[in-house]
This record gives sequence, structure tokens and C-alpha cells, in this order.
Amino acid sequence: MLALDVGRRRIGLAGCDPLGLTVTPLTALRRGRYTADLEQLRALAQQRRVQALVVGLPLDQAMQPTEQGDHCRRYGERLARSLGLPLALVNEHSSSWAAGQAHGLHGDRSGALDSAAAALLLQQWLQEGPEPLPVAAATPALGQGSDAQAS
Repeated sequence: MLALDVGRRRIGLAGCDPLGLTVTPLTALRRGRYTADLEQLRALAQQRRVQALVVGLPLDQAMQPTEQGDHCRRYGERLARSLGLPLALVNEHSSSWAAGQAHGLHGDRSGALDSAAAALLLQQWLQEGPEPLPVAAATPALGQGSDAQAS
């Protein structure tokens, strides 16, 4: 599994072991053109033998996608199609805030906060789902655990 916290400048990344027992924040990717992002993410996915993608979807207090949420969904779907991988979308409401609190990373600009948020998304997904689906077949449903946050 590869989790992505998609931002406008960086993409936070996290992975886990094949059994889903250990989640590890990875080095964040500095955003560039999509083709450059894809090249780096394809190499990472092959190196880590990624079987599916988990992408954070920012929702507002009313559980509606934000403008950034629409961007994240489109980016995740495009990436999943390009890599031929299934996709799961999870609510990332307050994940960056929770990661900042948990790791003392508020105000971080290095990408460590983005990847810590991606790790929280992956942990949430491992606990609550949903099952990743092929993007061509259906748009994945948002995970049911939208209120889950790291303590």
C-alpha cells in the first residue's frame, strides 16, 4: 500500500509492510508536472511492490469535498489509472493538524508533516477501509471512518 497526502506543493507519502502491521512515513515528493510526479511515483510503487493506493480526501465539517478535495480525488484517480492500481479514498479532515500535534511538526515546510499525515491516512485505512477499487470500474467510496483521528 502507498498512501498519498496530495498537496499543491508536496505529496506526503507513507507505506506499510506487506502484512499492514507497520506504517512508515516516506520522503515527501516535491510536486512538479504530472509526468515528473508519475515517473517518481511509478519507480516508488515498483520498488515497494505497491498493490493499491490510498489517497486522502479533504472534506469540510459537513463531510462535503472541498475544492482541494476535488483536486485530490482527480489526482488520485489519474494516478491510479496511470499505474494500473486500485484506489481507496479516505477522509483526511484534520489529518495534517493531528500529525502536527502528534509529531510536533506544525509549520513544517520540509515535507515531514505531509508524510506524517499520509501515515495517519494509511493507519486509518488499515483499520477502517474501504476496499480499494479499480478506477476504471468505479469511483471508490469514501471510508466510513471519517471521524477517526490519531490520538
